[in-house]
Amino acid sequence: MQPAPRALRRAAVAVVLLTAAAVGCAPQPEEAGKPSSSAGNACEKGKLATRTTGKLTIATDEPAYEPWFKDDKPANGKGYESAVAYAVAERLGYGKDKVAWQTVPFNKAFAPGEKTFDFDINQVSVSQERKKAVDFSSGYYDVRQAVVALKGSKAAQAKSIADLRGVKLGAQVGTTSLDYIDDVVKPEQAAAVYGKNDQAKSALKNGQVDAIVVDLPTAFYITGAEITGATIVGQFEHQGGTPEQFGLVLDKGSALTSCVSRAVDGLREDGTLAKIEQRWLSDAVDAPVLK
Repeated sequence: MQPAPRALRRAAVAVVLLTAAAVGCAPQPEEAGKPSSSAGNACEKGKLATRTTGKLTIATDEPAYEPWFKDDKPANGKGYESAVAYAVAERLGYGKDKVAWQTVPFNKAFAPGEKTFDFDINQVSVSQERKKAVDFSSGYYDVRQAVVALKGSKAAQAKSIADLRGVKLGAQVGTTSLDYIDDVVKPEQAAAVYGKNDQAKSALKNGQVDAIVVDLPTAFYITGAEITGATIVGQFEHQGGTPEQFGLVLDKGSALTSCVSRAVDGLREDGTLAKIEQRWLSDAVDAPVLK
């Protein structure tokens, strides 16, 4: 084969150089899941890409139950989750006056669809199924589920999971409490499902169910302050190798997820989460383990 004429070789080189220059100047697509070059500033305190510039919008359900909140007022900073929310906000550079609270029903918080909040805090357990629709922060509380019954009832005498299979159990819809009934207890009767924990508690008081399943701190509050004559039957062991954790809920693919997780991790590492837990959940100590 004869070498190409000099003029043709020069033309080919020119085309290559022009193509390379065009590619170098054109905006390149980012690798999926990778932050842009400005990601280093994405967590700049008080300047996050929040729903409302300069403010952090936090959501929870109504009513806001104790001991997670106090007096049904999430904005007062009292109760475990209210205190955690403000601690996270502070880490992100938003003081109490820069936090706006919003009411979002429990199930809607982790349902598919764009969110109206920056993050939601409402005893939402992290799960792979829920991660398909939303993002979660690092876990801010390790939780166990517990059974509450009225003293003297058949359910109150249960010593094992097998003892619970013959009683009528109830729980709030969409919760891991309900999952424990269905997947761990596997009762003979289908679980009674309620839209709110208040409805489940009323059903227990009225004898419509023999026992209800809630998280352990809530169980201690129910038996200590809400239902006279109620007792904690026991708590369930963690299922699998990873403990159940509550996480902050964010929009799927939120630019804030890594920043919020970093804030939660920092609060755990410096002992802040432990101090908040000691203050607001110290009464939720221990209960028999149901096996």
